[in-house]
Amino acid sequence: MKNVSIKNNQSDILLKIKEEKSLNRRLLSEKTGYSIGFVNKTVNELLNLGMIDENGIISNDVKKLIKDSSPKNAIILAAGQGMRMVPINTLIPKSFIEVKEEKLIERIIKQLHYKKITDITIVVGFMKEKFEYLIDKFDVKLVVNKDYGIKNNLYSLNLVKDKLCNTYIVPCDLWFENNPFSEFELYSWYMVSDSFDVESKIRINRKKELKIVSNREEANRMVGLCYLKEIDSQMLIKKIELLTSEKGKYGLFWEEALISDNKMFIPGKTIVDSTYMEINTYEQLRAFDSGSNNLDSKAIKVIIDTFKCENKDIVNIELLKEGMTNRSFCFDIKNEKYIMRIPGEGTEKLIDRKKEYENYRAIKGCDLCDEPIYINSDNGYKITRFINNARNCDAYNEEDIKICMKKLRTFHEMKLKVPHSFDIWEQIDYYEKLWLDKHSLYSDYEITKKNVFKLKKFIDSLKTDYCLTHIDAVCDNFLFYEKEGKQNLQLTDWEYSGMQDPHVDIAMFCIYSLYDKARVDHLIDIYFEGNCSKNTRLKIYCYIAACGLLWSNWCEYKNSFGVEFGEYSLRQYRYAKEYFQYFVLNMGDNYGKK
Repeated sequence: MKNVSIKNNQSDILLKIKEEKSLNRRLLSEKTGYSIGFVNKTVNELLNLGMIDENGIISNDVKKLIKDSSPKNAIILAAGQGMRMVPINTLIPKSFIEVKEEKLIERIIKQLHYKKITDITIVVGFMKEKFEYLIDKFDVKLVVNKDYGIKNNLYSLNLVKDKLCNTYIVPCDLWFENNPFSEFELYSWYMVSDSFDVESKIRINRKKELKIVSNREEANRMVGLCYLKEIDSQMLIKKIELLTSEKGKYGLFWEEALISDNKMFIPGKTIVDSTYMEINTYEQLRAFDSGSNNLDSKAIKVIIDTFKCENKDIVNIELLKEGMTNRSFCFDIKNEKYIMRIPGEGTEKLIDRKKEYENYRAIKGCDLCDEPIYINSDNGYKITRFINNARNCDAYNEEDIKICMKKLRTFHEMKLKVPHSFDIWEQIDYYEKLWLDKHSLYSDYEITKKNVFKLKKFIDSLKTDYCLTHIDAVCDNFLFYEKEGKQNLQLTDWEYSGMQDPHVDIAMFCIYSLYDKARVDHLIDIYFEGNCSKNTRLKIYCYIAACGLLWSNWCEYKNSFGVEFGEYSLRQYRYAKEYFQYFVLNMGDNYGKK
């Protein structure tokens, strides 16, 4: 029997016979999940084919096949931020969550080791430094996905595709009651749960095929654990290379590379839903292990202290849209909804929280926005009421713009004062100094910066009354909502605010909205009600150039944390160059050469 061919169901029984060293049908049925009748039939087939003898001893040909097919290594995908895990993910990577007094990633590694799989590679990204100790403790290898903030785990797997050969691919956020790994595997498989999940699109049929289905209510929950034999690894590598060569495909989950002709090209393996847990949210962790040390996060303690409540009272925790500076989540207490803001990575170098605290004191009672229920001037944690049915200003809706500019003008006319300023020119230099590699991503940056700084002379030549200026008065920070049957408008997020020329706010609104020049001029006309002088308009052009460079430098700093803003960052740099040229065209070439 030189050319051994074993069906998948035969493989399951055969490997269990090898592992248990027994032909006891009832035992094999319990261990595999197959019926006793099916086990009887399969054992007889294996006997007739000469793959085993009457004592359960496996033939030499089958032993060789098992050796050639069995696991050589494992890849653990652990680069992502686990954004749904707020607020825990602000302190630790998702894979470091403790369940039953054991970190998820350590339990996975130990289970692999128990099955003699010690060649383990972990793809890391978010808080990558926290994984370093695993090298010494478990002799693992780390591969860094520096683009974890913008590229999904398809990109992570692409970084280690050369390691795919008789390999387990393992998500980092799984907890298995029983060890899911084995010393021996005879075929490739992808694991799904025996329960349904509307977020999935895969359904396992009687033939163990994993088919794409249109009815999500009939789709099996995708567990994510996978085993790939060498031959299937090569197919996967080709598909990964194909997908990653296409623009925009890095945002995909790696499982997309398993799909061909409306199904996965490897069979499915089912696990009983109650025997594993995928930890995705704080509330899932609390329900599964109420004693987990990770439940006592700093953010949760603040909520408990502020509202004088218990941990169990905090429900419906849900990640909100991640902002450019912070991440926020909403939660309910006694049927009231609130938002908690937690500063993002590197934010402590961008925002002075004591100054922000002074800003909120200055605008108190001015009907500009709701007062925070809690704000910490040291770490930037903030709690506010959730505004139901609120919407952001539509920067391309004429009526919205008119209302927002009126609100902005009213704020500026208050002439509020704070003991600090926002110096654009100093901030440009400051953000530049924060760059990790000390060089811009743009080859002509030094020329662009030199040109932009030429504009300061013109700005300083005009008399300007400084007052509290929002600085981040962009469309997303204007919130429309109804209260007591009337439309209301708030101007939120006063983190960057300080004493400055209020006309900077007009420039900021324009560049965040990615306006072209015609829309810029139109917005200026709306704010000034058609009475903007030439010099004031030119000054706003100068601010657009300067603020474009400011936020371009800011984006380059955030990029070092894996946070990418795509077109936004590129357009900010273009504003710096183009609006310098607009100014020169109005003032003459000689001005630009000075």
